[in-house]
Amino acid sequence: MSAEAAPKHGLILAVNAGSSSLKISLFRKDGASPENPHDVVDLLLTSTITNISQPPASFSFSLASHAEGREAKKEPVKEIKDHASAFQHFLDYLKREASIDRSEIVHICHRVVHGGDYFEPVIITDESYHYIERLSDLAPLHNGGALSVMKACIAELPNANSIAYFDTSFHRTMPQHIAMYAIRQDIAKKRGLKKYGFHGLSYAYILRAVSSFLGKDPSQTNLIVMHLGSGASMCAIQHGKSLDTTMGLTPVSGLPGATRSGAIDPSLIFHYTNRAGRISHDRSVAVDVHVTQAEEILNKRSGWAALTGTTDFGAIVREMKAVEARRARGEEVREEEGKWKVAFDLFLDRIVGYLGAYYVKLEGEVDALVFAGGIGERSVELREAVVEKVKCLGFALDEGANSEVDGKEGAVVDIGKLKDVRRVLVCRTDEQLEMAKECAMDAKFWQQD
Repeated sequence: MSAEAAPKHGLILAVNAGSSSLKISLFRKDGASPENPHDVVDLLLTSTITNISQPPASFSFSLASHAEGREAKKEPVKEIKDHASAFQHFLDYLKREASIDRSEIVHICHRVVHGGDYFEPVIITDESYHYIERLSDLAPLHNGGALSVMKACIAELPNANSIAYFDTSFHRTMPQHIAMYAIRQDIAKKRGLKKYGFHGLSYAYILRAVSSFLGKDPSQTNLIVMHLGSGASMCAIQHGKSLDTTMGLTPVSGLPGATRSGAIDPSLIFHYTNRAGRISHDRSVAVDVHVTQAEEILNKRSGWAALTGTTDFGAIVREMKAVEARRARGEEVREEEGKWKVAFDLFLDRIVGYLGAYYVKLEGEVDALVFAGGIGERSVELREAVVEKVKCLGFALDEGANSEVDGKEGAVVDIGKLKDVRRVLVCRTDEQLEMAKECAMDAKFWQQD
């Protein structure tokens, strides 16, 4: 399909497909005022579907105060088996329970994790669809889900433009020597082997929100941002542009995640899979490790799930604190119960390692440390531990503010002791809102006067 300019007050649907979840927000394009130039969309509703790969899926549907309809909170839905059926359930619910005509939806914004050489949003056509499809091997946990939702959107909402927004776009400003790997460049260029970086829509939103909070122009803002969730990454932002980020060619590099290994010695995978049961270079015990097998191990069978048996970082913190409390009372603690603290400490170590490196890359000119993502926004303990580790750099935490983040309103919450320099902030990132704003402000998608 080709792009068609839409009526100025049409609806924008923003769709964010995770590895086992689907987050959807519906906005109406609104006119920005001189006082609030970025208030270009008005939120109508949100929907979240989780546990898609581990049925029954859980469905939630929440309306803005001025919208009418029936809300849903974590309702189990047996019919949801994949991302496409999850989106179909949303559309059915929207038609049945909300006072919104889906024919008013003129643009559908899709978060796509890996965009390869696409650096700007693109209308989904046969050509762009198949290009994104070919990149699925580089983002196996996400691109596939996004593609299945695109198909469903084109089938169910044929008069709306489906537009892909890429997580990799934000990082196109990384200097060549940072994005480059020390391998033969003729092969690297031919195969696109370089650092792309991810979570770009989140970083774009955070830059916009934090620079506004600090009263600075984005082009004058330097940040170290920690997007910490089941998929975790960090980014050094210099003068409003990505200088470096922890993820690389694929999202598996950098920080560990719920099921991702993070950065490892590249040869580890061969020793991990050999038949010797130990480190060995004996060819007789070698196993042919295909890319798909290696990525399965490093993407889906690693991370803190491999260390502890759970993907829930909140549960890891609770178990760690319970074990420490028992130890403090003089009770017996089994050696295997140390796994909770080991997983926490490993994650902490990797975070502060990158944080220190980025502080040096920014030559100490850092306006704020920013915590974001599900863990970054919710884990009081991890935020406290990180800031304690980097107090030598001049950062300090307000413990009271840190413990009360959940009760604070707004996209950005200040949890630092220092209010003029070395700020420590929490940002409630919103990738759907970022896509909707970018769509609303892009003149080529809208009819002009």
